[in-house]
Amino acid sequence: MRRSMKKTPDSDGSGPPLRPRNTFWARLRNYFLTGVVFAAPLAITFLITWSFVRWVDRWVKPFIPARYNPETYLDFPVPGIGLIVALVGLTLLGFLTANIFGRTVLSFGEQMLNRMPLVRNIYKALKQIFETALSERERSFQQAGLIEYPRKGIWSIVFISTQAKGEVAHRLSEKDNDFISVFLPTTPNPTSGFLLYVPRKDVRLLDMSIEDAAKLVISAGLITPEFVEKHQLSLAAGVDVDGGGQPGATGIDPDDPDRPDEPNQPARSRRTASSRSNR
Repeated sequence: MRRSMKKTPDSDGSGPPLRPRNTFWARLRNYFLTGVVFAAPLAITFLITWSFVRWVDRWVKPFIPARYNPETYLDFPVPGIGLIVALVGLTLLGFLTANIFGRTVLSFGEQMLNRMPLVRNIYKALKQIFETALSERERSFQQAGLIEYPRKGIWSIVFISTQAKGEVAHRLSEKDNDFISVFLPTTPNPTSGFLLYVPRKDVRLLDMSIEDAAKLVISAGLITPEFVEKHQLSLAAGVDVDGGGQPGATGIDPDDPDRPDEPNQPARSRRTASSRSNR
C-alpha cells in the first residue's frame, strides 16, 4: 500500500521535469553525425577533384599520340595523364605567346576573329573576364565592407572593387561625394550578385579578409571569422595606438619646453665615448 501511495516527482505536476535520458541510441546518433561532419567535406572534395581530372582526360587523351600514351603499354588506365599534358601544353602556349613571334600570331588570329560578327563578341567578353581574373590581380577585390541594403537599417556584405571611373564617375560626380563600385554577392552562391555604385562615406570597411567574408556569405552567417578589436591587440602588445604623443601615453607632454631633447641624446653618448677614448 505504501508503495502504491508513493508519488513520483511528476505525478502531481509540481515536481521538476525529468531530464531526457542519454540512451545508447542517442549516443550512437551523435557519433554518426560527427562522422558525417568529418567525412562529408573530404568525400565531396575528392569526388569533385576526381570528376575534374576525368573530364580533362576525356578531352585531352584523344589528342595524345598512341606512342606517347602510357595506357598503350599498360593494361590499366592511368588517371591524370590528360591533366598533366594540358598543364604542360598551356605553359608552353603561354611561353610562345609571350615573345614577338607568338604575339604576331595571336594578333593575326584576333584580326580574323574580329571579322566574325557573333564570335568576336563572345571572344572579347571571355578574354576580358580571364585577363581580369587571372592576370590583373591588382584589380581584384581587396577589401570587404558593409552597406545599408536593401533599405536603411539592414546591412549587407559587399566586396569593394574600384573607384568609379569613366562616364559613370562623370555622371555621378558631386562636390562632397566620392563614389566607388562594390559587388554585392548573393547567398549561398557568391559568384552572382549586383554591381552597385555607392558613396565612399556610406561604406563601412571590415578588417576580415576577402576569403573570410566569402565564407560568411556562403555559409549564410553560420561560419563567423574570429575577431579581436584593434585596441585589445594594442593593449596586449603594450602599444598605445590612440595615444599619438598625448601626455597620458608616455608621461611627457610634447608641448612642454622643459622636456628632454631626445634627438640630442645620441650625440651626448657619442661625446662621452669620444672623451673616454681621448683619455
